[in-house]
Amino acid sequence: MKKSIEIALEKLKGFENPKIELEQYVTPPALASEIVVNAKLISDLDNLVVDLGCGTGILSIASSLLGAEAVGFDIDREALRIARENARAMEVEADFVLCSVEKVYLKVPPRNVTVIMNPPFGIQKRHADRPFLFKAMEIANVIWTIHSAGSEKFIRKICKEKGFEVTHLFKLKIPLKRTYSFHEKPYRMIAVEVYRMERYI
Repeated sequence: MKKSIEIALEKLKGFENPKIELEQYVTPPALASEIVVNAKLISDLDNLVVDLGCGTGILSIASSLLGAEAVGFDIDREALRIARENARAMEVEADFVLCSVEKVYLKVPPRNVTVIMNPPFGIQKRHADRPFLFKAMEIANVIWTIHSAGSEKFIRKICKEKGFEVTHLFKLKIPLKRTYSFHEKPYRMIAVEVYRMERYI
């Protein structure tokens, strides 16, 4: 299952004009597949899946391929156009909404929501991931989120403050494709941490 999802995701279009200030990078298909398959195995995809900062839609579409109802939010109109094209190409019904993360509002109660996201790492703007984490903790009971290596102390602190616990932590190295002109190599390996968090209060 994991490999077939990965192969499908490799066909998706990436950013045409990636915006450095938004830290736009495509989530590697292998990583997206790994996350959604694990989420499926523990029934997290039974909920509405919300992708905050969805970009060109890979996590929303990956979830939809496994039967989830998914919606992605992003402030980049161009990225959302590509996300919709990708969803049509994959013949899934993922929805995409133009909206800043702070303004995301759902009528669905948190107990019925799973957030799966790859927020900015905060390389260009310090603490850029925080609005995404705080919004996820507001709207969902379960969160899957990708962060740069070395984030564990901060993530666990925020979880404790917000009534969440880290149930799973994967420390991985992923290939980051050359995206911006200042990147010298076709890709480079970067260390990331993938967290699954769940509300306990």
